[in-house]
Amino acid sequence: MSYTSLMHRWSSDPEAFWMDAAQSIDWVQPPTKALDDTNAPLYEWFSDGLVNTCYNAVDRHVEAGHGERVAIIHDSPITHTKHEITYAELQARVASLAGALRAKGVEKGDRVIIYMPMVPEALEAMLACARLGAIHSVVFGGFAANELAVRIDDCTPKAIIAASCGLEPGRVVHYKPLLDGALEMATHQPDFCVIFQREQEVAKLEAGRDHDWHSFQYGVPDAECVPVEGNHPVYILYTSGTTGAPKGVVRATGGHLVALNWSMRHVYGVQPGEVFWAASDVGWVVGHSYICYAPLIHGNTTIVFEGKPVGTPDAGTFWRVIAEHKVAAFFTAPTAIRAVKREDSNGALIDNYDLSSLRTLFLAGERADPATIEWAQRNLKIPVIDHWWQTELGYPAVSIPMGVEELPVKLGSPGVPMPGYDMKILGENGEELPTGELGAIVTPLPLPPGTLPTLWNAEDRFRKSYLANYPGYYETGDAGYVDEDGYLYIMARTDDVINVAGHRLSTGAMEEVLAGHPDVAECAVIGVSDALKGQMPVGFLCLTSGVTRDAAEIQAEVVKLVRDRIGPVAAFKLAVVVDRLPKTRSGKILRATMVKIADGETFKMPATIDDPAILDEIRAALQSVGYAGD
Repeated sequence: MSYTSLMHRWSSDPEAFWMDAAQSIDWVQPPTKALDDTNAPLYEWFSDGLVNTCYNAVDRHVEAGHGERVAIIHDSPITHTKHEITYAELQARVASLAGALRAKGVEKGDRVIIYMPMVPEALEAMLACARLGAIHSVVFGGFAANELAVRIDDCTPKAIIAASCGLEPGRVVHYKPLLDGALEMATHQPDFCVIFQREQEVAKLEAGRDHDWHSFQYGVPDAECVPVEGNHPVYILYTSGTTGAPKGVVRATGGHLVALNWSMRHVYGVQPGEVFWAASDVGWVVGHSYICYAPLIHGNTTIVFEGKPVGTPDAGTFWRVIAEHKVAAFFTAPTAIRAVKREDSNGALIDNYDLSSLRTLFLAGERADPATIEWAQRNLKIPVIDHWWQTELGYPAVSIPMGVEELPVKLGSPGVPMPGYDMKILGENGEELPTGELGAIVTPLPLPPGTLPTLWNAEDRFRKSYLANYPGYYETGDAGYVDEDGYLYIMARTDDVINVAGHRLSTGAMEEVLAGHPDVAECAVIGVSDALKGQMPVGFLCLTSGVTRDAAEIQAEVVKLVRDRIGPVAAFKLAVVVDRLPKTRSGKILRATMVKIADGETFKMPATIDDPAILDEIRAALQSVGYAGD
């Protein structure tokens, strides 16, 4: 099938297209229709069907005779261990864990927070929740206690499943003290916690609240799969918002199953039984969609990798994993490939491994610069696809569909829209802009199955964030243009969320931390271009009148504050003291202009700036920390 015929089949009858895709899912009660538009512009998919995610990801493959197929490969260069879990073993482990959770009172609709590192048990916890119809919310293990507390109070979990620790090269990350600290801060308290004790650190358990992962499963009957409605949430995943308060993206069960299963064959071009590897973390949407759910739903083998692209032990670790486990399609962030390229610029380590199994490299998380793509193409000699999607969307919206037609790759573009999307570029007044002109990227409603139907307990915020500015469209929050062949080019964010090594982080959240320092009167955080991480945050501090302390001390203190309260994932290392911030006459800080100065780009003097001379002061401050040229 050609790409053109695929898109025609979808656009001519979207209902039939998605009902056909739904045939590949095992339903307890098949849906009678795909789209429910009775509450437009809030849409739902497969609402009247009954289905279970865990059954489709695990049990059905065992029942089909594939129980001995490997479901999960855990490869941890940090602990120097590797092991495999078959689908039959995974079924037994998940059913046991789900049974233990059920015995403690977890039922359909209850929320469970999961706070775990890259171990198979993290996937088992997600699947056990889905087995019961409980709604999980995975929190990235690198987030600090107060970030975890905010999420506890927002989704009010009945239980929290955590590990005693995570592992980084050369150090142990203490998860349990972070969890304890979060529970001290949080207003809501879970009924109980389950702790997976790792041998690298055995955590102290609180009597009456904390239960050991293994012992609390002893003697408890296994749980069967609980059917849920197609519009029942399978999970909540928090993503950064421009105000600093995280947004709880909801993923509905039916559309999630249909879309992810469809994407494995059509976007990634893999067949059941092949090995698929997404080098991400379960705390991010890539980990949800393409480490846990999509590969298992489709019957693939997935890899849970506990390591880094460099340093565990060297820049050849990706190629070792691909060669040893015969990976067919590999998905990682451009940041990771840039790190490998920096350490092994000639790709010499690639020659040490047999990569004949690898057909495609997919990149996402932030824009992949052409030099990185060209390096990967040249050294791997396979297609390198920089595809685009978001936490909100859940799976690729723009790509080269490797299972349909291998269209030409255009450097700087993630490709063309997938079924369900018709990317438009709009101007400030909502007018559609001509080919090649930069504007806001939107797509007409309804969004396809698998995308967010709303935000958790925040329908008004959902409407305001995504639907209000351009009625009838979903606003992506990105800016870009479309070329004459329909390829999309994404050039920038239209808000103040920055992308650090593929992690979307809110500058607003960092500003809240900086503003909490007693010596800081006013502040701003911007994302500046960084060759390795894509963007890095830089803070600007206006000190409280009368402060005579050494500025270097204050800078060090606010850096530590951000690390403690948001976590090392923010990569916040630079803060500069300035007398004032550039603002409009109405008081809005001109962050976009500051970014252009930092990145050495030309810019038009904002018409509403209150004092143009202040921009020279900002340039001097940035130059003092190595930005904005000479």
